[in-house]
Amino acid sequence: MPMRDDWHTGARIREQRRLAHLTQRQLADQLPYSYSLLNQVECGAREASPALITAVATVLRIDTSLLTEAKTMTHLQRRRLAALMHPIRAAFDLFDLDPDRAAETAPLSELAATADAVCRQVRATRLRAAAEELPGLIVGLTHIVRTRPETEAWRALASAYRTAHDIALKVGYPDLAAVALDRMGWAAERACDPCLAAVRQYKRALARQESEELGHRLVRAGHALLAGETTREALAVAGQLHLGAVAVSARAGNHKAVAGHLEAARDLAAQVGGEAGDVHWLSFGRTNIDLHALGAQVRMRQWDEGLAQARAMRLPPSMLMSRRARYLVDRAVVEMETGHTTASLRHLVEARRLAPEQTRYLPGTRDAVSGLVHTMRRPPDGLTHLAAWIGL
Repeated sequence: MPMRDDWHTGARIREQRRLAHLTQRQLADQLPYSYSLLNQVECGAREASPALITAVATVLRIDTSLLTEAKTMTHLQRRRLAALMHPIRAAFDLFDLDPDRAAETAPLSELAATADAVCRQVRATRLRAAAEELPGLIVGLTHIVRTRPETEAWRALASAYRTAHDIALKVGYPDLAAVALDRMGWAAERACDPCLAAVRQYKRALARQESEELGHRLVRAGHALLAGETTREALAVAGQLHLGAVAVSARAGNHKAVAGHLEAARDLAAQVGGEAGDVHWLSFGRTNIDLHALGAQVRMRQWDEGLAQARAMRLPPSMLMSRRARYLVDRAVVEMETGHTTASLRHLVEARRLAPEQTRYLPGTRDAVSGLVHTMRRPPDGLTHLAAWIGL
């Protein structure tokens, strides 16, 4: 089954009709339009008129915007997110302003501990709690580096910006995520920390979806920063850079490059030994490599291989919740694409239970839910609730 890219109005009418448990004939019987016209609109052969859209929305008891806007969340969800992200954006603007020297701030040791704690919250998928902590954290650390700069302060500030990037990307604010990476680079350079700087290049590579060449250049730049470094930390970051290259190559459908970078990552994992969950919260190790291999199969539409990989995996209890949720969503996608709709829905429900804040915004969640709506003749209540939850 192909992934859905037909987000025309007719396709959205079809989805909303199925969520209402109506056949085309049943909906047409309640409209002042023919069954033939509805059929043509749903398949994209004819354009839906404003009057037809209004009539369908009235029968289905939904807002017309659900049929005319390609949304990944409701307007209420967007407003709440905007209110959450605005203070973070404002905190970013302080980086080059003269500090208020009379302002009081928490001790550096306390702020550094908070920087680590918010990073841990993101890995536990408590995105809202982390986002609420970030503005004050960034303001405090920015004040310190502008008044009495210390390496530890610069390192903590780089970590805070990295966390801001992760949150912004997860909730659909790519512009803010890009600014966060710029600020992370500014702080990491002053911290003189090659591993932090290399982690930034890894994040930049993942964000460059439009160009495989640029993504690989960023990965190579990250490896250059680590040249001559032989610590366990540097080896883990180098391995994670290879996993970034896996994602870059998979998006381009470059099977050979994917295989090569997975092999290089496995070689480095053997040198690191065990799961390096303590290294910049990257969780680099064999399990994370397997998760990236599964993600690559999803991106390259290798559904049968992905299904076998997903079903063979056994995640350790220590696996970070963010990684566990991503696995469940990727597995839901491959189960759906290979016709195992009940299993797919089960994994989506489990992902929502374990990590609701992250699962709602993962692109794979929308792909899987939409695919199930298209596939299941009469969507069960669980699917209907999931569709409403993500704003489908």
